[in-house]
Parts: sequence; structure tokens; C-alpha cells
Amino acid sequence: MKLHKEGHRIVLISALLFLVAVTSLFFLWSTPAAILILIPIFAIFVLIVRFFRSPNRVILSQSDAVFSPADGTVVAIEEVLENEYYHAPRKQISVFMSIYNVHINWFPIAGKILYSKYHPGKFLVAWHPKSSEENERTTVVVENSEGTSILLRQIAGAVARRIVCYAQEKQTVGQNQQMGFIKFGSRVDIFLPPDAKILVNLNQKVTGSQTILATLP
Repeated sequence: MKLHKEGHRIVLISALLFLVAVTSLFFLWSTPAAILILIPIFAIFVLIVRFFRSPNRVILSQSDAVFSPADGTVVAIEEVLENEYYHAPRKQISVFMSIYNVHINWFPIAGKILYSKYHPGKFLVAWHPKSSEENERTTVVVENSEGTSILLRQIAGAVARRIVCYAQEKQTVGQNQQMGFIKFGSRVDIFLPPDAKILVNLNQKVTGSQTILATLP
């Protein structure tokens, strides 16, 4: 299993701590007691390694498609007033990532980065209605070659405490190129033009860089 670069340091530290725990427990207690204590410690270590996995996926491309920027579950499909960049009505799709999902984020479309901004904030649970506006988050706007743009918002959750975003203004990005990483549970909101055609349903499981969420006009 391949590890994502954002997890190299954390996995290394976790491995060292696990080795220290193994050594200490076998020195201090009998073997049966040590094994019972080590089982949950080992399970936590495995979860950490699994969290930072980086799957090998075929890079898909479709000019009018908006691919899912994350693995997870569609928890919102609604028309909203987007007040940070557009100040106008947009169609919003929200994808919630549990701690068991891959936490890499991808650019849903190819194009130029018009806007990229980090916002410090709270750590409400990621499915909370106000998390999109009050939590720590990063907002990115990408415009395709046809002049149509979408807005992406990486949102930290109650467990997630660090958002990594590679997007830089004026940068040109490819469709399904890696956009960033959110550590330990979170959500991504996608704001689409009002005339975009939504192709997914509420509670649907989606795969980042593989599932088409919508098509653009």
C-alpha cells in the first residue's frame, strides 16, 4: 500500500511509538497481558496507516464533467447563496469524508485558479449546517477554458485539525490533479453554476477523481 506524502511524518512517529510500546510492555508484564494491551495499540496504528493511503487511480478526463473532489458520502444537494466569492445563487454539493475514507482531494475540473484563500475558524462537526462558514476552511475557485468556474471549499471537522491545499492563484491545474489533503475526518463543498446538471443523489457513496457529480453547461 502506497502512503501519501502528507502522512510520512505521522506514520513514522506512530511506528516508533508502537515499537517503544511493544518493547516496554514485554519488559514490564507477562506475555499474555502485554498482548491484550498491544491489540488496541496496534489497531490504532493500522488505522493511521490506512488513513494516509494513496490509491492508484486512472486519471479520467471529460471536459463538461465535474468529478468528485473526495471519497465519501453526498450529504447535501441544494441551491444556496454563495457569499464569499460569487455573491450569487449556486448549486451546492457536499461530500462528507469519514475517518475511513481516503482523504486526498482532487480538482474536479481543469483550468486556472482564480482565487485561493485560507480561513481560520472553529471545528464544528463537518455535517453541521454552519461548518461551511464558521469552521477552518480553504476556498478555491477554478475556471475552465470555456469561462465557467466552480468553487471548492475544504472544511475541517471536529477531528480534522489541518487542511493542506496546493492551489495557488493564477496556477493552471489538470482535471483530477491532486488539490490537497484534509487530516482526520472532514468535508468538501462544491458550488456549481445554477444551470449545472446534478448526476448524484443524497447519501450516495462517491469516489474522488472517479465519480461524476455533475455536468457543466
